[in-house]
Amino acid sequence: VVILGLAGGAVFMLGSDKPRPTTSSQSQNNAPSTVNQSTVGKYVDYSDTVIANTQGQKILFFHAPWCPQCRDLEKSIKAGTIPENVTIIKVDYDTNQSLRRLYGVTIQTTLVKVDDHGNLVKKYVAYNEPTLSVLIEELL
Repeated sequence: VVILGLAGGAVFMLGSDKPRPTTSSQSQNNAPSTVNQSTVGKYVDYSDTVIANTQGQKILFFHAPWCPQCRDLEKSIKAGTIPENVTIIKVDYDTNQSLRRLYGVTIQTTLVKVDDHGNLVKKYVAYNEPTLSVLIEELL
């Protein structure tokens, strides 16, 4: 367990200096903009303004690049069809400790449905069944 923890930390530290590729259909920038201008479902990266600037239902996906279940869920999200008027917001599990504390997230693959003000509506851990269909079933 200790060796796995050290190896994971080393991988994280080595990768933290490199720019991370954008995995969403929207590029991340600091200019305020409306992320979800239509009713088509989206998968976007987290930013400080994304909740306020996103219309419709919002689900935070606490993702860690080293987590196999997170990678499986992300693959399922990208391959599937996100329902209309739903935005799944990918939050880096390792670097967003304040959001983890705010929503009581203790494990990666946690999904948090929030309202327009960022208040928790419902929470679900998709660790054992990391698929878009289960996410939809449990949170929508």
